[in-house]
Amino acid sequence: MIYTAIDTFYLTDEQLQNTPSRKDGIDEATETTLRIYGCDLIQESGILLKLPQQVMATGQVLFHRFYCKKSFVRFNVKRIAAGCVLLASKLEENPRRARHILNVFYRMESRRENLPIEHLEAFSEKYSELKMDLIRSERHLLRELGFICHVEHPHKFISNYLATLETPTELRQEAWNLANDSLRTTLCVRFKSAVVACGVVYAAARRFHVPLPENPPWWKAFDADKAGIDEVCRVLAHLYTLPKAQYIPVCKQSGSFTMSNRPSDSPSQPIPKDIPSSGPPTLDDADTTKVSPAAVNPDSKDALKEAAIGKLKDSTKSDDIQKIPVEEAKDESVSRSKEYATDSSIDRSKDRERERERERDRHKTRDRERGRDYEDDRDREKVKVRRHRSKDRGKDSGHAEKPKHHSSRDRDYHGSSYSSREKDRHRHHSYG
Repeated sequence: MIYTAIDTFYLTDEQLQNTPSRKDGIDEATETTLRIYGCDLIQESGILLKLPQQVMATGQVLFHRFYCKKSFVRFNVKRIAAGCVLLASKLEENPRRARHILNVFYRMESRRENLPIEHLEAFSEKYSELKMDLIRSERHLLRELGFICHVEHPHKFISNYLATLETPTELRQEAWNLANDSLRTTLCVRFKSAVVACGVVYAAARRFHVPLPENPPWWKAFDADKAGIDEVCRVLAHLYTLPKAQYIPVCKQSGSFTMSNRPSDSPSQPIPKDIPSSGPPTLDDADTTKVSPAAVNPDSKDALKEAAIGKLKDSTKSDDIQKIPVEEAKDESVSRSKEYATDSSIDRSKDRERERERERDRHKTRDRERGRDYEDDRDREKVKVRRHRSKDRGKDSGHAEKPKHHSSRDRDYHGSSYSSREKDRHRHHSYG
């Protein structure tokens, strides 16, 4: 058997029984449910992000490896699943932006919890918190895995095995589907990919009632054992008996994408009417406390006068006490409104100044461009004028040379005619 890579991240059954999650008090059923839930998130998000199956398979393997070293109590499933998608997309050379991954997980959580689907603003405080937590999850993954992120999948062995065994074509798709489902279990951290591929082929052949050669056993040709193949088939059969995985909140930290991580302030509870408030005494309290002497001695006029005076004093005091906080609250509200108005006016003036400066810069750039164009036009006109002048000078020089040439011809002509006349004259004189 030729191994294309060296994978050293394989655990025994004893190690899987003593994972950090088990040490923190999480039972086997809860851990299995959370593993399946995280793998479902990775698979669904990969489909929405239009990623190839190889990226989703790598993300699920990284997810299982991480939770073999860390507990579900300390790290939230949703955040680690998003970090696995981000890291796997980079490893398989199909990267996706953090903004797209956060939008997908935000939408998935809203649909799973029947919440109104809203847009996640890219410049909000909530988005910045989610992005920082996503990058932090990716760092945790790399640190715990020791930057050894190579993954070997059983998918690449399936086609070769089926072609060697000369099985029908419909068996290939069934084996491929079983290999995808095996990633939701811990088979990727227990057995090598070749053994998982053999188990998947065997399970697909049993479903379609396709016989495989047993003499000699076919699995020996692929460097696998019968015990490993039976275990793979048993785990896959158990996986199909489980219900759909649901989220179980076992992590101490909040991992929700729709709710912020900051603890919300407790709302102010209304004061019940039956319980008396610890404030200044009101008129009803004064009546109950001050009428007692008059009730004891109804005939005494002095007692009645004292009771009436006490009522008036208490009423004036209570009115003054109640008016003071109202006036103070009004003053505070007025001062706050003035401060807000001044702040808003200052901000508006600053915005206006900025707009004016921008307009000035625009005008300056336009003037510079116009000046450059004007200078270019002037240079072009100067060049044209120079060319015309040079042409005119050439024409003038040509005309000046021509008359000189013609004058010499005329002189020759006149000279020749003059000489012929003289000859005639001499001839006449000679005859006379």
